[in-house]
Amino acid sequence: MRRPTRLITTAAVAVAAALALSACSGGGSSDDASGTSKGGTLNILTTQTAFHLDPATSQSLGITSMALVARRLTTWDVEPGKTAKVVPDLATTTGTVSDDGKTWTYTLKEGLKFQDGTPITTKDIKWGIERSFAPTLTGGLSYHKSLLVGGDSYAGPFDGKTLDSIETPNDKTIVFKLNAAYGDWPWIVSMPAFAPVPEGDGTDTGAYDLKPVSSGPYQVQSNTQGSQVTLVRNRYWSAKTDSVRTAGPSKVVFKESQDASTVTQTLIADNGDAKDSFGAIYLGAAELNQVRSNPAAQDRLATSKAGPITYMAINTQRGVLKDRRVRQALQYAVDRKSFRIAAGGALAGTYASTLITPGIAGRQDYDLYSTGATGDVTKAKELLKEAGVSNLELTLVTPNDPSKLAQAQALQAGLKRAGIAVTLKPLDDDSFTQATTNGTDFDLSLSSWQPDFPSANANIQPLYDSSQIGGGGYNVSKYSNPDVDALIAKASATVDQSAAQKTWAQADKAIMADAPVVPLIYAKQSFLAGSNVENFRIADFPAYPNYLKVSLKQ
Repeated sequence: MRRPTRLITTAAVAVAAALALSACSGGGSSDDASGTSKGGTLNILTTQTAFHLDPATSQSLGITSMALVARRLTTWDVEPGKTAKVVPDLATTTGTVSDDGKTWTYTLKEGLKFQDGTPITTKDIKWGIERSFAPTLTGGLSYHKSLLVGGDSYAGPFDGKTLDSIETPNDKTIVFKLNAAYGDWPWIVSMPAFAPVPEGDGTDTGAYDLKPVSSGPYQVQSNTQGSQVTLVRNRYWSAKTDSVRTAGPSKVVFKESQDASTVTQTLIADNGDAKDSFGAIYLGAAELNQVRSNPAAQDRLATSKAGPITYMAINTQRGVLKDRRVRQALQYAVDRKSFRIAAGGALAGTYASTLITPGIAGRQDYDLYSTGATGDVTKAKELLKEAGVSNLELTLVTPNDPSKLAQAQALQAGLKRAGIAVTLKPLDDDSFTQATTNGTDFDLSLSSWQPDFPSANANIQPLYDSSQIGGGGYNVSKYSNPDVDALIAKASATVDQSAAQKTWAQADKAIMADAPVVPLIYAKQSFLAGSNVENFRIADFPAYPNYLKVSLKQ
């Protein structure tokens, strides 16, 4: 899966699946979730060669692998046909706010226990969050590091120091002090770093990454990096305290280092263990064609409505691209129809026009550059002439893989119709990331973005706030507009979410008026499962199966 690393000022982001688990022997869960088949071994097939199971380094989405073993203060409630919402997990509420949005207080539920039966306290949550600041633990989702008072200079708890902006007046209460009001804090505390770690544990960071202590329905039985991770039931997990996890399978096995094409063929064949398996690999155009030719397999395909936004970023600080009219000309010159065909056709995505993706609360649908799917070459030429630009030559950087190259070639051909000559520059993944997030030696970039949490904040701030230019930030358009920065700051600080959503929608339109990117498609993502896998569904957001609900026919 491709979910680029992103930051708010330091935060990183992840890919399709990652886990988080713990040690000890298993047993039956203490409570059954109604409406879900119980038992069996579920196999999850992934191309990943390793998982970060430590909450401090994990980038796992709130509904994927790590959430099977690590609970957080809040979590995501996602269902097909419904807007994603944040709900309590370990906490009793999504947070009580005070101090004009700068203080958030949580109370833990009764009866919460680690896998060994030890009660979970707020000191364990504080310790877990503090560990994420340690220089030896990097790469995790880090939005909280720039938000908590003192977070910019804190270096973790291993030398005995604590972060005073996290208060634990008693074992049930935890209080967070923020630098400024932040209305999306309830989403932030659903991230991996807010999973409890027994106070004092995890100083051997390598060992803890392999077998963290479980607070969820599963714990690690074994972990062979690059090969297999096996999860079994945590008998101290209780469905009475957990409204989102159903804990259907008795055992969950992640099979790593799988070949994507082989996985697809295995699942299509649907023999043996494949019947009890699904691929944590979204299907490319070639794999989708294989599935289309097999009606039985097509019935086992789960496809998202609309997922990550794929877009062409325009370097707004480079040459004639500084002229908004030139950037607007690119909006009309692009042939989205050819691009989507290159991406795999209608199953690959729906045409995009907004920056906030479908499935996000408050999104407003609009199109400032309304054209047919093939564009408006005449309008593009008019804008270029108005800007006094002719014989425009641009360089487009793209990840160096066959599917992305095909998509880049479709963009190249579309722009050529308007007299714009585009040279493609394929780069390996690391070089591509460096070139776009730290460098400026490019004109256009074929990029994509999957928000880290279901808020317009995660669509807009990391990509268009001027603070995210350079230094590894994902404002690859090098876009800077003080008025937009002000809207982002206002929306971020607004606790009333209905009011915040209106401001985010306003920012969306203001950014598109400046045309720093060309939205191409909201990528649909398709995943294949075996015939015994049930409750294998994809909500409106995110565009991944909800691991927490999957079960096996009994």
